[in-house]
Amino acid sequence: MLLKAVRGKGLGNKIDPNKGVTAFPVVCADLTAGLSDELLLHVLSHVSDDPYPCSLVCKRWLRLHGMLKPSLKLKEWRFLESGRMTTRFPNLADVDLSGAWLSSRSKPNKILFTHNSITINLCTNAYDPDSIERFIEDQQVSPSSLDRGIKLLADNCPGLQRLCLIDVRRPTYNYNSFRRREVSKTNGVSPDLNDQYSQMDAKFNSNNVNEETNRQFSWQQKVDVSPSGGLAYLAQKCPTLQELVLNQCTDESLYAISAFENLQILRLVGTVSGFYHCTFTDVGLTILAKGCSRLVKLELSGCEASYDGISAIGQCCFMLEELTLSNQGLYEGWIGALHFCGCLKTLRLESCKQIDPIPGPSEHVQCCPALEVLELVRCNLRDKAGFSALVSVAASVKELCFQDCWGLDDETFKLLETCRQVRILSLEGCALLTTGGLEALVMNWKDLHTLRVVYCNSIKDTEITPALALTFSTLKELKWRPDTKSLLADCLLGTGVGQIGGKFFKRGGPS
Repeated sequence: MLLKAVRGKGLGNKIDPNKGVTAFPVVCADLTAGLSDELLLHVLSHVSDDPYPCSLVCKRWLRLHGMLKPSLKLKEWRFLESGRMTTRFPNLADVDLSGAWLSSRSKPNKILFTHNSITINLCTNAYDPDSIERFIEDQQVSPSSLDRGIKLLADNCPGLQRLCLIDVRRPTYNYNSFRRREVSKTNGVSPDLNDQYSQMDAKFNSNNVNEETNRQFSWQQKVDVSPSGGLAYLAQKCPTLQELVLNQCTDESLYAISAFENLQILRLVGTVSGFYHCTFTDVGLTILAKGCSRLVKLELSGCEASYDGISAIGQCCFMLEELTLSNQGLYEGWIGALHFCGCLKTLRLESCKQIDPIPGPSEHVQCCPALEVLELVRCNLRDKAGFSALVSVAASVKELCFQDCWGLDDETFKLLETCRQVRILSLEGCALLTTGGLEALVMNWKDLHTLRVVYCNSIKDTEITPALALTFSTLKELKWRPDTKSLLADCLLGTGVGQIGGKFFKRGGPS
């Protein structure tokens, strides 16, 4: 009874919970609530170089941070396909989707396979090129998923200016088509392609190339050129796209890319050894040249291009200033088509096992008058005929760059004597070139003002003649690191290390 009485009196109600507690003033939840989005965006853009911490304040700041993000490199394709990427970042102008082309069905493995900017998590069953290629085909996103993602990106980012993508919509090619064609030694052209090339020339020289002609081109290559793909839709929705990087490129892809009328920078990658086999030919390049006439910079890699494709690019893309050709796949006779590129200023060859074994008659190899820069990186220059034809095309070049090239000996280097306007010469990793071969040309180039020699082991400091040393003194810029010994000597200069009888080995021992 006593316990019930105590409970009934409510002793707990006599205790004041706020007694002795200091009352704090009420503060407004968000002091920036009165600021407009435009003003707050202006403030956030000047806070720091990395505005990411500001996105953690509240949902509004998170949304505004997404509006300030102009570029993005995607790692997960579902983030795009679900619509979250375009909602989170509505003002994207530069998007890289090359890292999200593989699905995330399997768990990530510890085996990483990397080629340039592409990195793949391999399983233990992928151990040779064939198994790696099968693994990639199984793990990449589906073509329908690719189209949905690109269309979603095009609808929500109409101001897109740069896109990097890997096209998984590959037609079924016969693997034998990737083998080098049998070349006739008489005219340098494969006999079975004469009829096809004559048909291409007739259609290329016509005044208009309609859709039926384009479909006939693609039918010859067994490619379905349905214009309903994601790239064709992107060309309609993003007319301001200026730069495109496309891997796994095919003739079908080039048909869609030809709709980008304002495209200026284009990088196309076809076959990548050890990754995938898909290529594009002269047919696709001809269609591309007809549509993208404003190209300024073009890079072709892993393709089956020859005279017809390069000539089509030169005749239609009259603003082309920089051309990069890399990897194997270029067929005979392509050098003879370079003179069609009237505004070409920079020609770069990268990882070419053969330059052009049969460049054709010398009267067809003409000089490019606007060509100023010739760069050869990791190229095999043992092909004397191809290199000689290349030098004839680049007779008016002003800058020469050789990096890690095989076969650049004194005899091959002497072919450059016809280039009399050279002002800049850069040699790196050319082990066969000697001091005498270098001196023979450097002494004759009166306009030379910059010389860079790095890691050319056959060029010795002790073989420099007084005349060559006098020429070095007149240069505006000289970088002389011909071998590792000379580099080490410069690094140890003044330290006493490396000298005979150094300060630690004097007679009588240290004092």
